[in-house]
Amino acid sequence: MTPDPLAPLDLAFWNIESAEHPMHLGALGVFEADSPTAAAHAADLLAARAPAVPGLRMRIRDTWQPEPGLRAPLSFGGATREPDPRFDPLDHVRLHAPATDFHARAGRLMERPLERGRPPWEAHVLPGADGGAFAVLFKFHHALADGLRALTLAAGVLDPMDLPAPRPRPARPPRGLLPDVRTLPGRLRDALSDVGRALDIGAAAALSTLDVRSSPALTAESSGTRRIAGVAVDLDDVHHVRKTTGGTVNDVLIAVVAGALRRWLDERGDGSEGVAPRALIPVSKRRPRTARPQGNRLSGYLMRLPVGDPDPLSRLGTVRAAMDRNKDAGPGRGAGAVALLADHVPALGHRLGGPLVSGAARLWFDILVTSVPLPSLGLRLGGHPLTEVYPLAPLARGHSLAVAVSTYRGQVHFGLLADGKAVPDLDRFALAVADEMETLLTACRP
Repeated sequence: MTPDPLAPLDLAFWNIESAEHPMHLGALGVFEADSPTAAAHAADLLAARAPAVPGLRMRIRDTWQPEPGLRAPLSFGGATREPDPRFDPLDHVRLHAPATDFHARAGRLMERPLERGRPPWEAHVLPGADGGAFAVLFKFHHALADGLRALTLAAGVLDPMDLPAPRPRPARPPRGLLPDVRTLPGRLRDALSDVGRALDIGAAAALSTLDVRSSPALTAESSGTRRIAGVAVDLDDVHHVRKTTGGTVNDVLIAVVAGALRRWLDERGDGSEGVAPRALIPVSKRRPRTARPQGNRLSGYLMRLPVGDPDPLSRLGTVRAAMDRNKDAGPGRGAGAVALLADHVPALGHRLGGPLVSGAARLWFDILVTSVPLPSLGLRLGGHPLTEVYPLAPLARGHSLAVAVSTYRGQVHFGLLADGKAVPDLDRFALAVADEMETLLTACRP
């Protein structure tokens, strides 16, 4: 397998990381256990299956010049994704002592950066103190995988599922040394369009920083500590609200986050009046069944969460209208599409500018709210059914809270990750999410 150059956005994620601000995403899955040895058996299975998943053997190696065998020239200061000849699954799968609180233990594990000299992923198996359940915390560096790619890698070490095979892509003809002159007018139009799109995104991002009313609770100085909480709500309740008010499931879930922020800020004494934090809503540009799923394919929408609005249905209406405007404009333009600008930065620019870019995230948005798709089929590990799964998004420098959402077997799971010192009351925010869902449901009943 030949080295694969990191895409520009992957390279950006690789270079903005620091020891205090790790750029890995994660998922905490809770499984039923039928014996005290279930967790140990699960750890053995993960270690045994990992070598057969090619993506889990891939390390990221910094490079400073083009190398023979690459499918495309590599810019000075780039990086490649390549097989690790020293790969040992026991370096990545770890069985821990029994835990009474899976989220508390996982929070401490999410603080630790992944080792950059070997494939950047880990699986931590946490036995339950009562023996009735165990949890697995998966960690993947964002340069190795986005949400969909991480799902693919994790599925490779879980019990096999009967899924449709991916559609093969049509073979491309080999490229010559010189471009076909017949394609030059189209390439020129594309290049000019890309420049115009980049200018449009940059201008929109600059305007988005004006007249911002956020809360210090969301944009505090980072401590490097992490805290995790999770909450599940009934998918049927979400659908009831959606059918009553219109819009999409995602609109309802974003409105739940906005209402929960209002409750939480008021309860902790920070106040929600006039607060409208900018939420970044990532949008995957990857097709779920592509033959080559490596590399991040992300854009995003940016919107103001109507936290200051006291009416839950009015908040939902504001969210729905904002998302409709974003969708009409498309994910390739607007302030939320800043991630696409990575394609216009040379590799050396990512390497040298990474620390500056990481500190600019708080100027661009105040909170991340992302959705990670999961298969509707029941997942298992060693025959033990997965009952809960909480996705965990990376926490950018200067941000205190990130929200990730997944729907799985009739439940919507909110995975909450926060700076441990800035948000010591994350459990209160989790309760506010559940309370807000009930409030919306009540408001939609006759």
